[in-house]
Amino acid sequence: MAWRDLTPELGPVEFTRKVTGTYRSPERLRTLLEATMPGRTPELPPLDWSRQQVLVIALGPRSSTGHSLRTLRVVERRRGLTVYAREQTPALGDPVEPRVTYPYRLLALPRTSKPVSVKLEGRP
Repeated sequence: MAWRDLTPELGPVEFTRKVTGTYRSPERLRTLLEATMPGRTPELPPLDWSRQQVLVIALGPRSSTGHSLRTLRVVERRRGLTVYAREQTPALGDPVEPRVTYPYRLLALPRTSKPVSVKLEGRP
């Protein structure tokens, strides 16, 4: 299934807790972002909300720059959409900086009434 990663367009967002949610309107997504970063809410990327919806997958705070989140694939089945993602974690000896990071992905998916689920591989 076709999807688009909007993460680079939105920029850094400091999700202080784990978030997984589907948003079908810009108002709902803006509410999440305002609650997450009061006074520093980033502008939403352009999106055709009549044809697309947005999925947010946020891991919460991590201790170094060696953590990231990668979308592997999106699969449509009869019962819904499944998004497969993997958390990358640093190995001992990897050159990372010790500072708090907030790995997340913001994906544009085709709008559907089917439920969207996330299968996160890697660190639970």
